Amino acid sequence: MIRYQLTCESAHEFEGWFSSSADFDRQVESGFLTCPTCGSAAISKLLMAPSVSTARKKEARQTLAMDVAQKEAIRKIREVVATIKANAEDVGERFPEEARKIHYGETDARGIIGQATASEAQALIEEGIELAALPVLPDDVN
Repeated sequence: MIRYQLTCESAHEFEGWFSSSADFDRQVESGFLTCPTCGSAAISKLLMAPSVSTARKKEARQTLAMDVAQKEAIRKIREVVATIKANAEDVGERFPEEARKIHYGETDARGIIGQATASEAQALIEEGIELAALPVLPDDVN
């Protein structure tokens, strides 16, 4: 596709996309191409600068690459979270109670996951019980 900056006889500027230079010529000759502002069929190309790689374009490419890297990192985190969930018992809201039972040897040691408030998690940590929060990840990243 070729993008041309165009103008009409009334000096309205707009752009058009064409499959080839010949396609542009054919549309102008047939009167099919008209100004979107005034409807004039007297259309011509404006002088256009070639596309040059700039620091801004390079930065945009790097941003895109970072987005790809971030998506890959999130994918890996998802895999880790899935592995943890597959190998742990979900004890739900009983998490603080079950964590204490395991820590104090009142029940068999095993991997558990569940919910705890911030204050419950802080109390567990202060008792010397190791825990880690599982991240909540955006659903739109695959």
